[in-house]
Amino acid sequence: MCGIVGVLGEHEAAPILVEALKRLEYRGYDSAGIATVNNGALGRRRAVGKLVNLSDLLVHDPLPGKSGIGHTRWATHGAPSVTNAHPHKAGPVAVVHNGIVENYRELRAELAEHGVDFVTETDTETVALMAEHYLKSGLSPVESAYKTIDRLKGAFALAFLFDGQDDLIVAARKGSPLAVGHGDGEMYVGSDAIALAPLTDRITYLEEGDRAVLTRTSLEIRNEAGELANRETRQIKLDQAQADKAGHKHFMAKEIAEQPVVVAEAIQSYLPTGGDDVVLPGDLDFTKLDRLTMVACGTAFYACLTAKYWFEQLAKMPVEVDIASEFRYREPPIPGRTAALFVSQSGETADTLAALRYCEGKADKIVSVINVPESSIARESDIALPIHAGVEIGVASTKAFTCQLSVLLMLALKAAADRGTLTDEELADHAAALRGLPTALNSALDQNREIKKSAQRLSEARDVLFLGRGLMYPLAMEGALKLKEISYIHAEGYASGELKHGPIALIDKHMPVVVMAPRDAVFDKTVSNMQEVMARKGKVILVSDDDGIAEAEDGVWSIIRMPHVHPSLAPILYSVPAQLLAYHTAVAKGTDVDQPRNLAKSVTVE
Repeated sequence: MCGIVGVLGEHEAAPILVEALKRLEYRGYDSAGIATVNNGALGRRRAVGKLVNLSDLLVHDPLPGKSGIGHTRWATHGAPSVTNAHPHKAGPVAVVHNGIVENYRELRAELAEHGVDFVTETDTETVALMAEHYLKSGLSPVESAYKTIDRLKGAFALAFLFDGQDDLIVAARKGSPLAVGHGDGEMYVGSDAIALAPLTDRITYLEEGDRAVLTRTSLEIRNEAGELANRETRQIKLDQAQADKAGHKHFMAKEIAEQPVVVAEAIQSYLPTGGDDVVLPGDLDFTKLDRLTMVACGTAFYACLTAKYWFEQLAKMPVEVDIASEFRYREPPIPGRTAALFVSQSGETADTLAALRYCEGKADKIVSVINVPESSIARESDIALPIHAGVEIGVASTKAFTCQLSVLLMLALKAAADRGTLTDEELADHAAALRGLPTALNSALDQNREIKKSAQRLSEARDVLFLGRGLMYPLAMEGALKLKEISYIHAEGYASGELKHGPIALIDKHMPVVVMAPRDAVFDKTVSNMQEVMARKGKVILVSDDDGIAEAEDGVWSIIRMPHVHPSLAPILYSVPAQLLAYHTAVAKGTDVDQPRNLAKSVTVE
């Protein structure tokens, strides 16, 4: 969600801050601003909308200074406006904040008793005013920041900048990620490493409860108890080109096109050449486990629903799948011999991280499937399984989803091998199919032009249904999610067999229905449901392979042809047409594909 950057440098801070904020645009935002210290004086500039508006403002009203903080805001408390935009300033202190201060009303009431006035609707203004209050009481800038941090309840990443202090940033992290970058006589802070990639490859990640004092030549970190903390400085290999569009119109288009390569890398990392055994970066013995609890949000939740089929069908292992935001409040009992598995692209998803912490001390093993090995979820897991998708900038997850599915399928095959539920021949068959998956993905991408034609027709709809059975059911829900989040067309995904239990009432000549139907064991039943749609003049977009199309193409509105693959791989392959349908529909409608309204890439608050 919100992005934070800070710099104590040898060059003008404003252009460095704006460029770093651009690298955080993928998180989603509705306003932006920076603050600097110049000749001891604290100044700031803020603008609503895209960063280009802030850049234009800085051209006409420059903000000098070699020390500064910046922020892209995703509104929580208070509507998007210049007044509510960060940094928030109270006298000699400026603050940027990602997260939610849960007790801000209590703190505002306390400050009001001291005659303090408020000008914004935000919880963050309270942080700045509280720090100013402590400064007025005689505390130093660092003491004021620390005292303020101690008073806050909720989740936050914070950076403080002070009037008269051009070699000081105070930062803190509780629930929201924050990283410190080390330069040559310079120091940086950012919400994630990608913001700092052009500036440094040496990163120190703050841990839960940490607060840090940065100068150009030093970093002091203390834990929540106030004790000096020695945090590891890591050298991060981050290909800056991954944050470029590489000739594509949108990041989403680039990331869809990258899937054959990144899925191949994921497969190679867990299924080394020359063998059929899945190799994990850690000890996980499924003979010591009776059940699996899987927890995630959004697209990652649909990846878990798909994996439930794999674990239960291939490894005969009972699986429960929960939405993270409901899981911990439901307080489910976790019996012995249970592994808890958490899936998150960023590894910082607030609800998923909270669910993981609920499972600590209860589950026998905590496993995560993540795209950022240095993330909080990865660090707090017994075993972290990277998906090797590379940096994903588009808010709508594409390559991360297919890499999550690939890793989860291989994990299910590991469980099947451990538990003896598949023969050696069956395991070898699955391994061979996985190695052929990148080629099949390339074939699916070759259908881009035909999918675009279907999307042009789809862009005129107000409502769309997606149908699928078995492994295609979670993908139907994921396809509907993709369409609605970037095209703003209302879409819902259903199990095909549920059609006549309610949704069929929606079918008429204006309703497109996307049917995900590889020629598999449940194909005939899916086609039967499809016929029910066409009998009511519904417009069917059939996504199937040659055999399925030959059998069921009569009367359909549009056809999307997929190569034939092993049935277990179908949800990974059929993700491509689901993504391309959403992408081209959104382009036809002229929406913001990479940064759809109201959405954020990394949801780091509840």
